[in-house]
Amino acid sequence: MSAPRLYLKQLELGPMQNFVYLIGDPQTREAAVVDPGWEVPTILEAAQRDGYRITRAILTHSHFDHVMGLPQLLEAVDVPVHIHVTEAHELGVAESSVKLANDGDVIQVGSLPVTLLHTPGHTRGSQCLLVDGNVLSGDTLFIRAVGRWDLPGGDPRAMYESLAERLKKLDDHTKLYPGHNYAPVPTSTIGEEKLHNPFLQPKTAEEFLHLVGASS
Repeated sequence: MSAPRLYLKQLELGPMQNFVYLIGDPQTREAAVVDPGWEVPTILEAAQRDGYRITRAILTHSHFDHVMGLPQLLEAVDVPVHIHVTEAHELGVAESSVKLANDGDVIQVGSLPVTLLHTPGHTRGSQCLLVDGNVLSGDTLFIRAVGRWDLPGGDPRAMYESLAERLKKLDDHTKLYPGHNYAPVPTSTIGEEKLHNPFLQPKTAEEFLHLVGASS
């Protein structure tokens, strides 16, 4: 049996049903924490228990429930924080810790490549993480739902483009890990969502805007 290529732990933390993720390289035992919004001691304990050392943080977007734990995390581990360039000013942590990300950037976690996919719509700088046949979708795509577009920085037309032109074009077998536990199951696949998620059915931006009740 070959050694696993990916360490991926899904943690439901905080009062808003957030999913925080640890993704790592089983060979080097390095890991990144994704969206450390809540319960930082629990995150650190989970990594330590599994034998991983946190070497970076990666953010899908800057809403408080996904970033609120950053100061406490950085007190415990001095690591870079990767966020899309359009939202870097919203973190409230030392500039020296912030690493600006752009669409298509590849972040190495040990020898594990993590590709960033810019998917605006929920926020201007929302991004998804592609890693070894999995997509961590933040608040862009949920299981049978999508993220809100009616908050500051949201844009329903951009959300449609991100869904139609970026996420729907991923391989159907890509496993989906959303940013919140809003469904009866914690994971899905792109193929399942293309079949059953009503927000992936519209063929045009106008159809999508009508579905979500947004003016065109």
